[in-house]
Amino acid sequence: MASATGALLSFCNWSTLGVCATLKLPQISSVLAARSARGISLPSLLLELAGFLVFLRYQCYYEYPLLTYLEYPILIAQDIVLLLCVFHFNGNVKRAAPYIAMLVSSWFVLTLQKWIIDLALNLCTFISAASKIAQLQYLWKTADSGAVSVLTWSLASYTCAARIVTTLMTTSDLTMLTRFVIMLALNIWITATVLRYRETVVKAQ
Repeated sequence: MASATGALLSFCNWSTLGVCATLKLPQISSVLAARSARGISLPSLLLELAGFLVFLRYQCYYEYPLLTYLEYPILIAQDIVLLLCVFHFNGNVKRAAPYIAMLVSSWFVLTLQKWIIDLALNLCTFISAASKIAQLQYLWKTADSGAVSVLTWSLASYTCAARIVTTLMTTSDLTMLTRFVIMLALNIWITATVLRYRETVVKAQ
C-alpha cells in the first residue's frame, strides 16, 4: 500500500513537472504563428504571474518539499516570455519593463514579515481566480478565442488536479487545496469557452 501511494505521489509530481515544462509553449507558439495576441487578456496574464510568484514564494518560505512546487519557476519564466510576446505584438515591448520590475521587487517584499506572506497567500487565490475571470470576460466580450490555445488550458486543468492529489498526500494545506480546486474549475471553464467560440468560428466559415 505504501509503495502504491509513493508511486502515485511520484507520478503526480513528475507528470505535473513534465506538463508544466511545456505548458505555455502551445500558447506562445499560437501567438507567434498568428503574429497577434488577439484573444489573450493582458490583465489576466499579469494577475496569473502575480499569483504564481506569491505561491512560489510561500512554498519556498515554509520549505515545502521541492517537488511540490518546482514547476512554478518554469511557469513564471514561460509567462514572462508570453508577456513579452503580447507587448511586442501590441506595439511596445518596453512597456513590459515596469511590470517585470514590480514582480522582482515583490519577491523580496513578500518575506519581510511572516504576516505579509501569509496574507499574500490568502489573497493569492483571489488574484489567481481574478486572472481566470479576466480571461473569461475577455472571451465573452470578444466572442472570439483568437490565438488562445486549448491545449495550454487543458494541461493547466490537469496540473491543478494532480496538485490536489499531491497536496492531500503531503502537506494537507487547506489554503492550497482551496486554491487548486478553484483553479481547476476555472481552467475547465476557460477550456470549454475557448472550444465553444472556436466551434462558432468554424461553423461561420
